Amino acid sequence: MSRMGDVLAGFHAAWEFESDSVLIRYERGMRTPKLLSALGERRVPLTALSGVTLTPGRRGTVVLRAEPRPGADPLMEAAAGQLKEGCDPYRLVLPAEREVLAEYYAEELRSRLAGSGAGPAERFLVPAPKAPLSFKAYDGKASFDGRTVRFRWFWTGASSAKWKAGDQSFAVSELSGVEWRSPEVFEGHLRLLRGDDAPAQADQDPGTVVFGLGYGPVHESLPFAAAVLASVRARGTAAAVPASAPRRDPADIAERIRHLGELHEAGLVTDEEFSVKKAELLAEL
Repeated sequence: MSRMGDVLAGFHAAWEFESDSVLIRYERGMRTPKLLSALGERRVPLTALSGVTLTPGRRGTVVLRAEPRPGADPLMEAAAGQLKEGCDPYRLVLPAEREVLAEYYAEELRSRLAGSGAGPAERFLVPAPKAPLSFKAYDGKASFDGRTVRFRWFWTGASSAKWKAGDQSFAVSELSGVEWRSPEVFEGHLRLLRGDDAPAQADQDPGTVVFGLGYGPVHESLPFAAAVLASVRARGTAAAVPASAPRRDPADIAERIRHLGELHEAGLVTDEEFSVKKAELLAEL
């Protein structure tokens, strides 16, 4: 930009232009999409962008949008085109009377991006949301501490297949990727991609949490997916650290054994499965 620190404020966000990046600060308020509020702010290096457009918007507005390079932003990679227009973190909506000013900044950005790479980025250039992160899905709670993803199943939502498998813990080094299907569509879920033959059905796969109405909302589950994906892509730069199993609350273990007994009495768990799983739970005390 011609001057460092110039700011262009629009609805729900403000862009601060620096010599090598754009700092995007999202407003926190009832009218701001929850995903943008959750992101807070993001610094986007100019090397992560391939272009910029300025187009007419709705109801007397104009829209300035920066185009991220494929592979540059873990959030957009995880979203895989599923975000609604209003949740696009690279979109700045302004009053139409600010079109001339917006065009000035658009031209400034274009001049800075001229000659820069527009193809896929070799690595993520935009920082991912920081761990620890967690959210509640329909059938369990997902948590990520930066090294390990953990799924803890809920009594009421998890399938018998997931109960038999037990709570899950996946080190980043075990994963090859993440599949996020928006909770705003049918069969939304977060699946951890592994090298094994995982069940096709999300509710049967112990490496997947299933979304539902009010569970796994976009502003919680998508940043989670992006953080995991970024860690998976970066895992080759550092030696994998073995994950240590957390100590369990004795009351929680007792409750899980009680529920296991109910599954056994209902015929959903065999005698052998009941004995083996009960022994595993007792060993965690």
